Amino acid sequence: MVYLNCAATSYRRPECVIAAVETALREFGSSGRGAHDSELDAARAIATCRERVAEVLGFGHPGRVVFGANATQGLNMAILGCVPDGGHVVATDWDHNSILRPLYRLRKRRGVRVDFAPADAAGRLDVDSLLSLVTPGTSLVCLTHASNLTGNVLPDAQITRVADRAHEVGAHVLLDCAQTAGARPVRMDALGVDLVAFTGHKALMGPQGTGGLAVAPGVTVEPVLCGGTGVLSFEESQPAAYPEHLEAGTLNGHGLAGLSAAAGWVLSTGLDAIHAHDLALTRRLVAGLRRLGPAATVYGDLPRDRIGLDAPDFDHAPVVSLNLDGWDSSELADALGHDYDIAVRAGGHCAPRMHRALGTEHTGAVRLSMGWFTGEKDVDYALRALSQLAEGDDAPAPEGTGEAPDAPAQA
Repeated sequence: MVYLNCAATSYRRPECVIAAVETALREFGSSGRGAHDSELDAARAIATCRERVAEVLGFGHPGRVVFGANATQGLNMAILGCVPDGGHVVATDWDHNSILRPLYRLRKRRGVRVDFAPADAAGRLDVDSLLSLVTPGTSLVCLTHASNLTGNVLPDAQITRVADRAHEVGAHVLLDCAQTAGARPVRMDALGVDLVAFTGHKALMGPQGTGGLAVAPGVTVEPVLCGGTGVLSFEESQPAAYPEHLEAGTLNGHGLAGLSAAAGWVLSTGLDAIHAHDLALTRRLVAGLRRLGPAATVYGDLPRDRIGLDAPDFDHAPVVSLNLDGWDSSELADALGHDYDIAVRAGGHCAPRMHRALGTEHTGAVRLSMGWFTGEKDVDYALRALSQLAEGDDAPAPEGTGEAPDAPAQA
């Protein structure tokens, strides 16, 4: 199989991640629920995971890294916990349903007003429009670091502009890093954002069921869930101290042991090296798609003078979406999977506003997304498959290898 669905989840993981989960399953007790070595081992592993994830996010406060099941839970924590009844939120056409649906619920049930900054037909976000929507009374600004549909990345300078404007009016900024945590430096502290949601199972290459929210000092988030924390058992309210303030119930210690190993592996490999690897594959894929000519429509901000291999200022997540003339997007994905053994994703990608901006609301699109374990041969094989489908030829035998550059074998 050639796996090109990394924006949905990682398929391959470093061996150290698998080993860490197995060890945790065999040896861990419940973190914070006892003082035996088994419980203390779990607590130490989770504390190490907080430190490593904080470093991946460029965040100097690991004690305020809060764990949950995924980025969706982290986004819900932030949105439902920061926006008052009748408040005002600014979001964007880039945003995933994990942002949109909590906002729509607040709009329906708690009278929250929601404004959206638009994207154009190339998926470019209108940041000036966004800034104009941030006014006194705005509670929260939601930003997506990289679109899960187009792969466009919001530049650091624009994020900082938004953060500065939001703070002028007393609003917080939430950055959705589901597609970027582990794939590139995030630099939360330097950007000045208040909340960062992350997931463990995509570019971080940890287990599914891991993720959460990083909360900057001075930012108050009301708990969405309340319950046991292992401390202050006689208090009627959730503890005020982080991370227990937002962590109700037993944590996924087994998964977080794997996430800790994954984050350590990412840090050892180097975020810059991972980013460079992904970007090179993205350029290779886009250049190959352009050789298909008008048969392939590629979506997103991919100007020809910046996609070339000699354009060092070009930036993009390893996500490319397209449609092929004569093919329904779902049928194309099925053909790639059935005839060529290539895993991709078609449809709406939980990004309805971006599809409307691109004009693909009724057609959907086929998304190819790459990661560390994607090799050049995988990309080239996918390009040959698309070329043959465009020309109506028979399928070749799979030749993808899943090769990746050398990297540390363990954290």
